[in-house]
Amino acid sequence: MITLEELTPGNLDAATAVRVRPDQEHAVSPVMQSLAEAYVHPDGVAWPRLITDDGRPVGFLMAFLGIDWHGDGTVRRSGLWRLNIAAGEQGKGYGRFAVESVAAEIRRRGGTGMYVTWHPGPDGPEGFYLGLGFRPTGETSGGQTVGVLDLA
Repeated sequence: MITLEELTPGNLDAATAVRVRPDQEHAVSPVMQSLAEAYVHPDGVAWPRLITDDGRPVGFLMAFLGIDWHGDGTVRRSGLWRLNIAAGEQGKGYGRFAVESVAAEIRRRGGTGMYVTWHPGPDGPEGFYLGLGFRPTGETSGGQTVGVLDLA
C-alpha cells in the first residue's frame, strides 16, 4: 500500500536517504535541500512528505500551498515543489501517486490549479508532467519551465 507520511524524527533518516539516479541529480535538489527550504518557510507553505510502499521508503515530495509566487502578494499558487523518487523505484507509479496526492490536498484546500516547474531539456521530466496533463504556462521560474494542471 502506497502512503504519504509526515516527516518525523523517526523517519527523517529514511527521507534524507532517498536518492534519484545520478543522471537526474542536476534536475532536482536533494531531500536535505527541500527540508532546509521547508524550515525557512515557517508560514506553512511547505508540505513535505515521505512516500512509502508497505512502510518501505520509495520517494519524497514537497508541495507548496498558497505560496506568494511573485513575492509581492499579488499571486498565490499551490503545487508540487519537489519530487524525488528513489533510483531503484522509478517507473512503478510512485511519481503518479505523488502528483495525485498533492492534487487531492490542493483540492481539499479549495484550489483549482496545481503548478509545477521542471528542468527543460531531453533529460528532464517534461514528458512525465505532460503525460499527467500539465500544460506549460509560458512562464519560467529559476530557468525552469512552469506548468499547470487544471483541478476544476
